[in-house]
Amino acid sequence: MHSTSGENTTSAKQRMRADAALVVCSLLWGTTFVVVKNSLAHISVFLFLAVRFTLAAALMAAFRPRALRGLQKDELFAGVALGFFMFCGYAFQTAGLLNTTPAKSGFVTGSSVVLVPLLLGIFWGKRLTAWVYVGAVAAAVGLYFLTVPVEGIAHLNRGDLLTFAAATFYAMHIILVGEYTREHGAAALSILQVAACALLAWFGTAGAQVLGVERMRLEFGWELVLGIAVCAIFATAVAFSVQLWAQQYTTSSHAAIIFTLEPVFAVITSYLVIGERLGARSIFGAAFVLAGILIAEMFGPPAAPESPEPVFVGRIYFEPWWWQ
Repeated sequence: MHSTSGENTTSAKQRMRADAALVVCSLLWGTTFVVVKNSLAHISVFLFLAVRFTLAAALMAAFRPRALRGLQKDELFAGVALGFFMFCGYAFQTAGLLNTTPAKSGFVTGSSVVLVPLLLGIFWGKRLTAWVYVGAVAAAVGLYFLTVPVEGIAHLNRGDLLTFAAATFYAMHIILVGEYTREHGAAALSILQVAACALLAWFGTAGAQVLGVERMRLEFGWELVLGIAVCAIFATAVAFSVQLWAQQYTTSSHAAIIFTLEPVFAVITSYLVIGERLGARSIFGAAFVLAGILIAEMFGPPAAPESPEPVFVGRIYFEPWWWQ
């Protein structure tokens, strides 16, 4: 009896530590919306993405050098495909932040979770439950009140439209992660997709400059250095690793509830750092989006039923480097 009680106490403490770790991960991801917004005052969109993901890929490859040994052609293709949708998602989201606020971006981006079961039903023939439609309707209502001003849809913010496009690409990325991680190692795919994203960002930087879409711009400052460090190191390499460790000690649905804190942290961070205040209409919409995300996470079909862990908002899980 004493032994069982001790094991239960240890298990409870481990779950508490895991929950705390997942909250920290959500906090890190939530803060990136403000961090990126501030960074874009010093650097162009594509160049920021190129530097961010180049650093992240280098760190991940350095900590997991054996993950890339013996790569097969189909594994390389899978990594590049994931990197493409990942790049498109980040490109639209980051460009959207030029014209929208971090808080709105956080909630609109989070709607990708609601899009996942819908896309699975439409293009992959998955059976949709009533909860999926409830979540989709709740998110749609929320997005309307969050992004469409009282003047009407004609005055819709361009940044919000770009961010919703990003959410669509993130949803596709989530689904493909589920498909490819059944056949290939998650560690290799993690590095490959980030590296492919970095390469595409460099091409995007050059292409945007040549076509006149975006002038390459770089002004060194503490906000830029902080932004790159937070996004590449803490929000990618560190947070993803901590997340995988933590989810050994909790359920997927429980983790999903904690992950809904990400847009909430985006709102709080935006309020504290840049003084953003959501109006009553936006708060009403954000509440509905949050409800839709929660319903889709808890009751919708998972993106990859056979995968060992759930996938959330385009993030791929990989083993921490200390497990190597």
